Amino acid sequence: MTLGKDRIALVTGASRGIGRAAALALARKGAHIIATARTQAG
Repeated sequence: MTLGKDRIALVTGASRGIGRAAALALARKGAHIIATARTQAG
């Protein structure tokens, strides 16, 4: 995945599972994350 700096990613279902993994991977690549979920998780 090629991801330049100053990118914003909207990740739905980010509290667990694939959504969480995607949010974490994008953050590691330097993206700014907007995460949504039905419940709050630690």
